[in-house]
Amino acid sequence: MTLQIHQYELGNYDNFVYILADSATGEAAVVDPAWDVPFLLAECERLGSTLTKIILTHGHMDHIEGVPAMLEAHPALPVYLSVYETNPNYRPDVPRLLDIADGDEVAVGEVRLRAIHTPGHSPGCTSFLHGRDLIAGDTLFIDGCGRCDLPGSDVEAQYHSLHSVLWALPDDTVIYPGHDYGPTPTAVLGDQKQSNPYLLARDKAAFVQLRMGG
Repeated sequence: MTLQIHQYELGNYDNFVYILADSATGEAAVVDPAWDVPFLLAECERLGSTLTKIILTHGHMDHIEGVPAMLEAHPALPVYLSVYETNPNYRPDVPRLLDIADGDEVAVGEVRLRAIHTPGHSPGCTSFLHGRDLIAGDTLFIDGCGRCDLPGSDVEAQYHSLHSVLWALPDDTVIYPGHDYGPTPTAVLGDQKQSNPYLLARDKAAFVQLRMGG
């Protein structure tokens, strides 16, 4: 079984939206469908994939606002979102909203994605790992990281997510970020440890000062 990762830059904030497809079964999930839903639906058809679920890395509007339109086309799709994303403004009002917690697995065909709770940008930020591929949402960008000055943000939690949780992954892990804010659309973690200023911060105090601009 092979996970095919299709990355699309869409919307007004340089978002990356992903179609994840299992090459063996043709089943697919859309990650963070906030923009250009007709394009995403057409792209699933072009790829020959059967859309079976929506996966959300977190609940900010620039990652979820396309969910209702996607459900108009496929009303039975389950939508997966972190159980820790408790702010009602960050939880789409849809009939099949399924909670996931740290360590849970989400199946895309025969492929299993492991949910890794990586809070900081929002309380429920979740990264999804399969093999050496990490869908990082707004936790880790290429040479950047998610902002921590929004309702529910926690800069110290962001530091822990980056420097303890994600840092421990193998250096050849490929980072697929939630926005195209860096010099390349993807990068390996080992290289990010050498170039990303937020991973280079020497300690929590230095990280907080750098991230919060104080």
